[in-house]
Amino acid sequence: MTSMSRRDLLRTVATGMVTLMLPPPLLACRRGDPDEVRLDAWTATLRNQRLAVRDVPLGRAAVRVGEEAAGTPYRAGALEAYLRAGGSPASEPLTVSLIQFDCVTLVESCLGVARVAADGAAPSWEGFGRQIERMRYRGGERRGYTSRLHYFSEWISDGARRGLVRDLGAELGGAEDRRPLRFMSEHRASYPALRDEAAFAEIASIERGLDARPRLVVPTKRIPQVVDRLESGDVLAFATDIAGLDVTHAAFAYRGDDRVLRVLHAPLSGGVVEVTHRTLPEYVAAIRRATGDALTRASSGFSTAGGRSSASGSFFSAFGGTAFFFSFSSASGSSGFSSFFVSFGFSFSGSFSSAFFFFFFFFFFFSPSPPPRFLIF
Repeated sequence: MTSMSRRDLLRTVATGMVTLMLPPPLLACRRGDPDEVRLDAWTATLRNQRLAVRDVPLGRAAVRVGEEAAGTPYRAGALEAYLRAGGSPASEPLTVSLIQFDCVTLVESCLGVARVAADGAAPSWEGFGRQIERMRYRGGERRGYTSRLHYFSEWISDGARRGLVRDLGAELGGAEDRRPLRFMSEHRASYPALRDEAAFAEIASIERGLDARPRLVVPTKRIPQVVDRLESGDVLAFATDIAGLDVTHAAFAYRGDDRVLRVLHAPLSGGVVEVTHRTLPEYVAAIRRATGDALTRASSGFSTAGGRSSASGSFFSAFGGTAFFFSFSSASGSSGFSSFFVSFGFSFSGSFSSAFFFFFFFFFFFSPSPPPRFLIF
């Protein structure tokens, strides 16, 4: 038996990895990936049930996706996983998953799948990611942690300006909430990204800029009077009187076969996506320190996706439920790959680092459950 040096071993393994990333194995890998399976199946359900057509409200398609997601586990903090792994808030990866949600990512994901289905093209993870990005980031442009719409009231106003949603507050008798939003800057220690001075200064500046945008909240006592004007699939943002904060929870309005308006959501307390037993008025009234709802209706999914398009000549490879997105870089002026190992933020060019291989083998052979995907477009 001939011996092989460590360098030769790494070169051999690297060659094998690149081979695995080529398109034919990629297609085979995608078919068994749980996120891809859900995207394909849920898109097919919407199309087969004629919920992805122009005369059906987008919200109705979104809650049908929510029904399919029932029982999916809640996971808090998934969007900050890259920070806990040592990543920089200056370069936030796009984190998307259909196998675990928090309350906001459930809303975004259901709307994203509905828009993918409405597009009419074959569903793709890239296309789904673009739909998430245009909702999650200011102006549909992901430019680091501070470009994310952290305050849900800005998620509403920014989306309304770009035609993604319609704020129902004015027509449903919403009252203005002019309290300044300072929760993030005043609770800096609770946000790992704000250890970075530049990120902290930017968030504080964004908060001050929101002072000129009053929020419309339908008061708790008025919710019973407007339930008949709400549609299944309208987005619910539960407002709070907590100092410096606008919203504590997001969900969908949901009407089942009994036509009673309830709440479809990913609750921290329940641990899985569910429809509440309580009606919407009962649910709002039971929330401690809730002041009412900021109510929004999703706009048609037949508009062109905003934000950045994916890089040309790109592909991603999926292993064990995690995606690494690679793109050929023409802007850098260099040939070959401009590659990023997102989970730990390692960058490598020409050869793979030993740190990459250590993490790869440890993570994918010993991790008990798949993490959310990280995509870089």
